Amino acid sequence: MEMLHLRYFVAVAEHLSFSGAARRLHMATSPLSRRVRDLEQELGTALFERDSHHVRLTDAGAALLPIARDVVGRFDDLPWRLREAVRPPRRTVHIGTPPGLHPRLRERIKELARRCAAECDIKRWPGSSSDLLDAVQRGALAMALVHLPVHAEGVEVHEVLREPLGAVLPAAEFGSRTSVSLSELVDHTYVSPAPELLPAYYDELLGRLKAAGIRRKVTLSTGDYGSTGEVVANGSAFAISKLAPGSGMGKYRDDNVVVLPFEDFDPELPTGLIWRADRAAAQSGLGELLAAARRVLDGAGA
Repeated sequence: MEMLHLRYFVAVAEHLSFSGAARRLHMATSPLSRRVRDLEQELGTALFERDSHHVRLTDAGAALLPIARDVVGRFDDLPWRLREAVRPPRRTVHIGTPPGLHPRLRERIKELARRCAAECDIKRWPGSSSDLLDAVQRGALAMALVHLPVHAEGVEVHEVLREPLGAVLPAAEFGSRTSVSLSELVDHTYVSPAPELLPAYYDELLGRLKAAGIRRKVTLSTGDYGSTGEVVANGSAFAISKLAPGSGMGKYRDDNVVVLPFEDFDPELPTGLIWRADRAAAQSGLGELLAAARRVLDGAGA
């Protein structure tokens, strides 16, 4: 049995989905399924009940889950526990930051760094929301700002900002408009950037689009937001982005596209600060730093 076997088991157990766990682990579903079956064979018992629509924990799987979480957690804690044991008097704290982070939150991180300069150096660490969540779980990061929702055992979430979302539309078709309804986009193609770029909230938006009758979708392989804008500008297509002109995801806005609010629903992308509750209690000074971070970041929504 290897640590990967337990890590893969925990991921599937937390998602109750092999495909969802595979996306989180950045791997294909079939090798993940094989690894879990290898673990089941080694333990001599089934850990999951599987059918074409659902994945459920067996009694043995439910009993193993807290044990596996504890083992994986202790293994992942080794680096930061070692750093704590040998760290110099002055330390560096990294705060994870996702793509498209609102400029106000970036300014608040700078303010936090100024306020805490006497105790530590605060630096940003970029990554996707899922990667940052994983880094916080493993103890590689003390805290991170991520696009919500996120769900993970032992991880605390404090929402700090909500950003309205709108439709990115071809200016030639919608340039004179001040808003748009979903019903007007039924014959348009929804253009999505590469999946690793998108927060989990966009899965909920996709469900809303399907419910409104929008079935056409194209997913770009590139992570360049400019490519999304170019496809939209060609016509009969749209994307979804933050509505504020100064948002961090406004890179593809030019004279060929417009960003309009929706008339029939109000999507908002929430951003939150995440951290591990047990680490905040165990690591010297981290609880105070987290309290300061929450106070400073709360002001970004004003």
